[in-house]
Amino acid sequence: MRRRSFLALGCLYPAFGFSQVKFPEVEPGRALRFPFDHGAHPDYRQEWWYVTGWLKTARGEDLGFQITFFRTKMPFENENPSHFTPRQILLAHAALSDPGYGRLKHDERAARAALGLAGSEVGNTEVWVDDWSLKLGADGYAARIRARDFTLELHFDTNRAPMLQGDRGFSRKGNRRGEASYYYSRPQLQVKGAVDGKPVTGTAWLDHEWSSQYMAAEAAGWDWCGLNLDDGSALMAFRMRGANGDTVFAPADDSFQVLRTWRSPRTGAVYPVSMKVNQYTLRPLMDDQELDARASTGTIYWEGAVRALRADGAQAGRGYLELTGYWRPMKL
Repeated sequence: MRRRSFLALGCLYPAFGFSQVKFPEVEPGRALRFPFDHGAHPDYRQEWWYVTGWLKTARGEDLGFQITFFRTKMPFENENPSHFTPRQILLAHAALSDPGYGRLKHDERAARAALGLAGSEVGNTEVWVDDWSLKLGADGYAARIRARDFTLELHFDTNRAPMLQGDRGFSRKGNRRGEASYYYSRPQLQVKGAVDGKPVTGTAWLDHEWSSQYMAAEAAGWDWCGLNLDDGSALMAFRMRGANGDTVFAPADDSFQVLRTWRSPRTGAVYPVSMKVNQYTLRPLMDDQELDARASTGTIYWEGAVRALRADGAQAGRGYLELTGYWRPMKL
């Protein structure tokens, strides 16, 4: 119901004299500044903080998790100073991959940045929707998620500088002007905390990305992976795909080859859950890691924990694979 009201407000804005927002473009040459750029960039159209990782329980069981907070600026604005005037929308997804359960557990939130119910701070990472939160402190990040079917209380140690993606943080997503994002990652985060109140440890990956356009018009979705390799290094790779599945844009060094697909029994969408990405073979922790986010971002996608294997079959690392645009073309 909240999401429908947001859409209705958007349709009514012009009739009530709201002016259309001109979003700033993402341009090369802007140096990222820390800690300032850990925080929100509210002038840009969209932004996300995205944490994924592998956890191990006290009994030695493997789990995967995903926490994502989205910020989006409304396309119309006025000078009304009321706190009820919608200017920024905050969305959040959380998911737990548990092979013992057999399918993804997930939940989502959506709220206006008003009256303290949701928000994102400028200058440092602090973002929340209701009682879900992600915050960067002096000793690392802390995440708190109280979902319908699970809870996450996790702390992430930051033991290395941010990894700037693309050209010093300027990451192209297409060939035209503006089809880009500012983008950095924080791989190899050491994790301690609890899932459903039970202790876990693990390794995580954090992405922070903001933009005003991101996707080229001919792109229908993307494939992305972030891998924490066992030797302490890290790999991020992605490609933007067209409606026919062809690559419409990818960094020169990134290649994706489908090895095996899985069809969702709920949506009928077919996802390439096992792929060869560059020199690594990615195999999922489990096939059913489909996330239905229609109540917040309006889409369904596959987001899953994967192992990275070398050519000889030995494990090289672990990470996450994201597959969007397979249910329907992705729209941001």
